[in-house]
Amino acid sequence: MIKRHHIRQFLGVADAGSFVQAAARLHITQPSLSAGIAELERLVGTRLFVRNRRLVRLTEAGGAFLPIARDLERGFRAADSFGRGSTPDWPTLRLGAIRTVAPGLLRAVIAPLRDAYGVELVEGSDQELRVLLAGGRIAAALTLLRPGEHGATVHGLWEEPYRMFVPAGHPLTRAGTVAPEDLASAIMIARRACEVLDDTSRFFTAAGVRPRFALRSDSDERCMAMVAAGLGITTAPLSLAVAGTVPIDVAGYTFRRRVGLLCDPGFGHDLIARGLLPVIAAGVRGEGAVAD
Repeated sequence: MIKRHHIRQFLGVADAGSFVQAAARLHITQPSLSAGIAELERLVGTRLFVRNRRLVRLTEAGGAFLPIARDLERGFRAADSFGRGSTPDWPTLRLGAIRTVAPGLLRAVIAPLRDAYGVELVEGSDQELRVLLAGGRIAAALTLLRPGEHGATVHGLWEEPYRMFVPAGHPLTRAGTVAPEDLASAIMIARRACEVLDDTSRFFTAAGVRPRFALRSDSDERCMAMVAAGLGITTAPLSLAVAGTVPIDVAGYTFRRRVGLLCDPGFGHDLIARGLLPVIAAGVRGEGAVAD
């Protein structure tokens, strides 16, 4: 018979992605945890985890069992608190988000979810979040959607271009569309978190432009603030514009991105059932983004 400690141990490993970390969080020894997971796998009749030295991830069966386990744990917690006041089950949603989402757009996505779930936000790159999602360690990721990526677990929210941003009052703001060569003498700011950073570098290199850099930073907020201060110019998604910066068009620089939610099947179904997608989409439009 499956018992609560089986469920807690399964969720501990799924969320931590490691037997060592899960054992520490559960305050049990690693051999005890391994034995508990092995017993659970025997009871359900299939392997739930793929184990190797570097990573522990869910099998296909483990991914299917994950929403069941979360529902069971919620039920156990509700039973524990029955008759003596309830305490919120936190978090009920672990949501990943790429670091380059503008604050207003992130707020538009989070606000409806926060009202429906206890949300824990996990930051990462697109690749990092996809690994976490595949391993069952987050329920959804607000991230870049790839060409042709569709389906019941994929929900596009907005699409936007990347632009070159210059300080307000910069001579290039009056030039209309500029050629890449017009930026040869410009001082640049490198957004290290930019998803098209390598593509941008190749674009300008092919045009013979090898700029100097005044700043290389992981902080989009700092990069855009320094553009506004006149330290240099940078490329960024249109939604990252701040006061004191102006987007300009560069001939041939046509990169775009599509952002949306990638969900595990259980959360994707719940998102639709609760009617939250239209609310999120309305919030995104209210921030001025072009709905996908």
